[in-house]
Amino acid sequence: MPNRLHQQIQFILEIDRLKQILRQTLLTDSSRRENSAEHSWHLAMMAFVLAEYAPSGTDLLQAIKMLLIHDIVEIDAGDVSCYDVQGNLDKAEREQQAANRIFGLLPPDQAAELRALWDEFELRTTPTAQFAAALDRIQPILHNRQTQGHSWQIHNVKQLQVMQRVAPVEVGAPELWGYVQQIVEECIAAGYLASV
Repeated sequence: MPNRLHQQIQFILEIDRLKQILRQTLLTDSSRRENSAEHSWHLAMMAFVLAEYAPSGTDLLQAIKMLLIHDIVEIDAGDVSCYDVQGNLDKAEREQQAANRIFGLLPPDQAAELRALWDEFELRTTPTAQFAAALDRIQPILHNRQTQGHSWQIHNVKQLQVMQRVAPVEVGAPELWGYVQQIVEECIAAGYLASV
């Protein structure tokens, strides 16, 4: 087997491990926790379906690529609740190391391309990355609404924490910001999320 193909196959086999990384979020039917591969697929579909709400200058294909790879680092770094202060202290360092190792499995040109996409997503300085990040913040609140605030309640999350977490939606998908605020208000009214 040519070395390039061998490297590509090794990467493909390695990223299968993302299916084993369980997130805090339940599936919308509350049957089990979502895994990170399912989350990434769901976000890529959201980008396709909600493309009309992307800000000017967004490259949809690039956003979909970002969403498909943004959590690959969790294979090594694990999934930590965004509300876990202690668990997030060294998260960036763990994820950088994971990105180096996992993307480094690929041939150099593909490793550089995927790493650049991942870095762009993390920095959120382009309209494309901001749109992708906005969708990454919207999906969990949709799941929490459907599961009566399951992950919010097990982590004792309050309204202010959720609003800080979803704040990137205001820039990354401004047309969806009012909808996000409405969901949060509905969840408070239903008792799924504590206001204080």
